[in-house]
Amino acid sequence: MKYKITTLNIKVGNELKDIVILGIESSCDETSVSIVKNGREVLSNCINSQIKIHEEYGGVVPEIASRCHTEVINAIMKEALKEANVTLSDIDAIAVTQGPGLVGALLVGVSYAKGLSYVTGKPLIAVNHIEGHIAGNYLTHKDLKPPFICLIISGGHTHLVNVKSYSDFEILGKTRDDAIGEAFDKVARVIGLRISRRSKDR
Repeated sequence: MKYKITTLNIKVGNELKDIVILGIESSCDETSVSIVKNGREVLSNCINSQIKIHEEYGGVVPEIASRCHTEVINAIMKEALKEANVTLSDIDAIAVTQGPGLVGALLVGVSYAKGLSYVTGKPLIAVNHIEGHIAGNYLTHKDLKPPFICLIISGGHTHLVNVKSYSDFEILGKTRDDAIGEAFDKVARVIGLRISRRSKDR
């Protein structure tokens, strides 16, 4: 698994200016928009959760998730800008999860990001969902630099990855069928526990 990442550098005079990215995530059942400076500092992170909606079905219903994203994504974007105390003119680029994930849910985020990029003239950056999980470590551990070994445990993926550089990854191992997150949900359903990531019963 290798990715080529184009570095976005903006020079003001002889100095590099801060890079402010607006990131959009809609790969499953949460609509999230975040404003991040220089890849390490989170200025805002606004999330709309659909957990209560999907709880009664025992898991995420893709079509319902997509419709919910459509209903709230613009409001979440505005909330993120307000919380970060920035405007769209302060944004240097727009990043969006392109996959893997639920196709319909991803389509909402990608379409919105493309439209936003078009009307603002800002560069559009397509982000791999799994790579995003790895990059999240840089926000929590601000001094972290490759190389390191990363264990990714998400709802749909379980990978052990050798992070050789910021843009070079090697999958050392992964589950052959269900990811750990999916296995937890299926076992919980069979034994009668509530399917909710924030439930005290899980």
